[in-house]
Amino acid sequence: MENSFFVDSEYLSEEALKQKHKLESDSSSRTDHMQYMPGMDVINSDIKDLVMSNVSEYDYDKYTAKDVMTALEHHVCTIDDFKALLSPAAEPFLEQMAHKAKEETTKHFGNTVYIFTPLYIANYCENYCVYCGFNCYNHIKRMKLDEEQIEHEMKLIADSGIEEILLLTGESRAKSDIKYIGNACKLARKYFRMIGLEIYPVNTDEYKYLHECGADYVTVFQETYDSDKYETLHLAGHKRIWPYRFDAQERALMSGMRGAGFSALLGLSDFRKDALATALHVYFLQRKYPHAEMSLSCPRLRPIINNDKINPLDVKEVQLCQVLCAYRIFLPYVGITVSSRESAEFRNGIVKIAATKVSAGVSTGIGDHESKYSGKDNNAEHGDEQFEINDGRSLKKMYQDIADEGLQPVLNDYLYV
Repeated sequence: MENSFFVDSEYLSEEALKQKHKLESDSSSRTDHMQYMPGMDVINSDIKDLVMSNVSEYDYDKYTAKDVMTALEHHVCTIDDFKALLSPAAEPFLEQMAHKAKEETTKHFGNTVYIFTPLYIANYCENYCVYCGFNCYNHIKRMKLDEEQIEHEMKLIADSGIEEILLLTGESRAKSDIKYIGNACKLARKYFRMIGLEIYPVNTDEYKYLHECGADYVTVFQETYDSDKYETLHLAGHKRIWPYRFDAQERALMSGMRGAGFSALLGLSDFRKDALATALHVYFLQRKYPHAEMSLSCPRLRPIINNDKINPLDVKEVQLCQVLCAYRIFLPYVGITVSSRESAEFRNGIVKIAATKVSAGVSTGIGDHESKYSGKDNNAEHGDEQFEINDGRSLKKMYQDIADEGLQPVLNDYLYV
């Protein structure tokens, strides 16, 4: 099994290491990461068991070149075929996988590539996730935009031509409550055709409220589907509760959200098993909610403020490409997003093969779009970023680069009537 770098304490900052040791030593006061906290919806879904039973029995070393070739020959990719395509035995067949993935992408998405941008409106967080720049023990500049500041940022983004926005907060109910997020959705409706949310998981009635405020879809990073490893990485806060996070997308779909996004943060645990779990999470929910629009993303770890050693040591671009091609072959109808965590060169290549959506004009900081978009410091207060991005292209540059690859950039394909 491939190990996460987090087994080694040398990758944690001094302050984070102190807090980690303190929390680990006081086991009596630690919340059981598999038990729901008071007030959390329990929906008694069967999806977790379906996904995790497949993951627990997955031995990727048993697959051979013959298994991979058989999988590539099949017209419909089965779960076992997908397991073969994620295995080390598939690495020598990456070219064939890319060819088949491109065929599936072209068949179902044509030559289109969708463009969106994220907007971080607050970076306060109540969780201690040792790999995240927003974690409550990381000494960063915190900020929460008020409604006037949110609208100012939105207008700057909309004026650049962006029509789809993803609203993000740190995971703090105290600083970014549901009403605050709902009001941000209402403001976004004035400027954008499509609104996504990437916030802390909430209950079904709260997702329903946010949908009524204008949100179209919800994205949740499970981070890792390995519940034992998850427990060692999420030491405090509501995010520590693994099953509540797992069921977030289903609660969102039950509430009326049009779509849901899924992801593991590759590099936290065994990436092959995390990739398998992520895709199966989509696969089984797709059958339970066939009307819903599903999407996958595949972020890798990136350096954060106060810790530039954070990198996915076991997930190189070759492995990332393998995962993305396997995703496309197994789930041909699902959207695949590749974020600005990856290089411009990699994103330019993967949109020709498997990915269907990219971000542009990205900032993971708070309140800094004017300085980013104009290149001038407006002396406004800014909040620190969640992680370092790798591809900082503007919408104009991204749009042109996509077109230059012979693809069709798309800003919106949905209209409310």
